[in-house]
Amino acid sequence: MTSELGATGTIFAREMAPVLRNPVGLVFTVAQPLVFLLLFGPLLTDVPGTGGESAWQWFVPGILVMTGLFATAGAGYAVQTELAGGSFERILVTPVSRSAILAGKTLKEAFSLVAQAVLIVLVALPFGFRLYPLNVLAGLALLAVFGVGLGSLAIALAIAMRRQQEAFWAVHQFFLFPLVLLSGVLLPVDDAPGWLSVASRINPLTYLVEAERALFAGDFLRSSVLAGAVGAVVTAVIGLAVGARAMRTASL
Repeated sequence: MTSELGATGTIFAREMAPVLRNPVGLVFTVAQPLVFLLLFGPLLTDVPGTGGESAWQWFVPGILVMTGLFATAGAGYAVQTELAGGSFERILVTPVSRSAILAGKTLKEAFSLVAQAVLIVLVALPFGFRLYPLNVLAGLALLAVFGVGLGSLAIALAIAMRRQQEAFWAVHQFFLFPLVLLSGVLLPVDDAPGWLSVASRINPLTYLVEAERALFAGDFLRSSVLAGAVGAVVTAVIGLAVGARAMRTASL
């Protein structure tokens, strides 16, 4: 167990080194969600279902979840780059277990996701976003767990499409945008047509968004928080299982 944790730490440090050498890159990664936050958020103050004066409490958690969806694709992109350059194969032949490789890579994505989320929250504060520190910490922890699952799935997709690298982004975007739109990240879906409401309730991302919004509004006790926590954990378990299988079957 100790050696496995040490190996995971080694891979995590290796993955974090480029980020620490160029932290400006992390700031620019936040540019897209900040554009949504600054240009789209002010338009929601009078939109029914967003909370009226508390529209920022409604919108910021959604942006954080959307950031998680986009950011964790970086795990798959990094593996694709390593596969193209041959460095991924060199990692596979080291004594480090493949589960530790997967864990180290996904932890790096989770760390980057939380760092981006903190920056977004800080930017939102001057616009009237109310900070509930303990609730925000719980929301960030939930987001990190969810990010581990998504990062693992992105790595598995990159390995599966190692000979069709252009298709990685096509498949990723094909699933990503319906998930975002149906979860009500950008606009409320409470009054949507019946079929759209049903599709929204089937979407597992909807429950994470609702949990984050409840937490960021200062409410720990809503049932949506438990549902979102279960969804995040299930996503992490499934993602790690699929990612571990992909790593085991990756050809040298």
